[in-house]
Formats: sequence, structure tokens, C-alpha cells
Amino acid sequence: MFSVDTYYAVVWTMVALAVVVFIALQRVTAGYGVAYTRAWGPSVPNRAGWVLMEAPVFFAMLAMWLMSPRRGEPALAVMTSLFLLHYFQRSFIFPLLIRGNSRMPLSIILMGITFNLVNAYMIGGWFFHVSPTGAYPVGWLYSPCFIFGTVVFFMGMIINIHSDSIIRHLRRPGDRGHYIPRGGMFRYVTSANYLGEFVEWTGFAILSWSLPGAVFAIWTFANLAPRARSLHRRYLSEFGDEYAALGRRYILPFIY
Repeated sequence: MFSVDTYYAVVWTMVALAVVVFIALQRVTAGYGVAYTRAWGPSVPNRAGWVLMEAPVFFAMLAMWLMSPRRGEPALAVMTSLFLLHYFQRSFIFPLLIRGNSRMPLSIILMGITFNLVNAYMIGGWFFHVSPTGAYPVGWLYSPCFIFGTVVFFMGMIINIHSDSIIRHLRRPGDRGHYIPRGGMFRYVTSANYLGEFVEWTGFAILSWSLPGAVFAIWTFANLAPRARSLHRRYLSEFGDEYAALGRRYILPFIY
């Protein structure tokens, strides 16, 4: 039996934890990607790590949808499909495109799985158990919130995928040098890929017009903004005045 009280306790706990995580990550950099370090413990190849970290939320959300008596509601089906589209790309397409032989700590993977599954619980729980019956009629698909939010969602996805492509093509095979990403939204921010993901989930919060959608967007920022700040400092340390002259912000153009 789905408990609404437990559900809201989890949602508001996630809001509080987002603040804690944002503060903590100002001092600690998660050890994956360019910040990978053996200090985070045993690791697996990066491609496998991404699949292990992202795939569980895809299957969890799919199961919640298929097992729900509300699975046939068109608006819920469309919004759930957008959620699944993101995680299909991150679970099964993005890992195949990764270049190089970097690694990902199992500790990061486990934290990512936990975070992702809680998000599936929040979003899926809202769609299929907590939201009032009739909250998302067919007409919701023609509402200003859904239309605008969907546009923002796909803008974010495009920014994220394009930015990842720019990063992947910084090096030629066998090259181990470090380079400054250029083009796209990298004109304005250090971490354009993170900007894209934040925009994407902000769009999802708008198109679903829901508390858990907003919490997911807040968590995305709390998790990625400190990492963008850390990467910005790394570039300044490595490239000095060349990078400083670009005048980029961390993750939000002209703001942060």
C-alpha cells in the first residue's frame, strides 16, 4: 500500500538534503570524470559505471508506470515517456559514446543509484499515486505549462547532448592532453553539459507543474553547480589568463 504520509516525508527530506549537499560539495569534489581519484575506492570502467548508475531508474519508473491502474491516462503516459527518454539516453546511448578508458568509483555509482531511485519514487509516486484523480486530463497536453515546459525540457536535452559531444571531441584517439571546451553554451559557462541537464529538469518541473518535479530540479542544481564551480577553478589553475579572459560563469549564464 502506498503511503502518502511517507511520500511527503521523503519529498521534504530531499529538499533539506539538497541544501546539505550543495554546501558539502563546495568542499568535496565527487571523484568521477576529470576529478576521478582512487581515494573513492574500488572502481569499474566508466561505460559500465554509467549503465549501472542510470539504468535502474529507467526500469524502476517503467515498472511503476506499467503496474499502475492509471497507466492508460494519456497525459501521464506522455510525461512518463519524457522522463524515460532522458534516462534511456543516459543509460544506453551516452555510455556507448564515451571515449577513453577512465573509471568510476563504485561508491559514486551506489550514491547515484540511490539518488536516481528516490527521484523515480518521487516522480512516479506523484504521477500514479499522490496526484488527485483528474489532475492531468488529456487537455493538460495543450496547457501553457505543458507546452512551455516541454520546449524547455527539449532545449535542455539538446544543450546537454551537444555539450557532451563537444567534450568528447576535444581529444583525438591516443591524445591525453587537456583542452578548453569551446562553442555552443560553453561560450557562456564552464559546464554547459550541466546547464543543459538543469534546464531539462526545470522544464520537466514546469510541464508537470509538481512539487517533486521542482525538487528534482533543485537537486540537479545542488548536485551539479558545486561541481561546475570546482571545474571552473581547475580550468583557471591549468589555463590561467587564457581561461579567465573568456569570462565564463560556472553553470548559469551571466548569473552563477
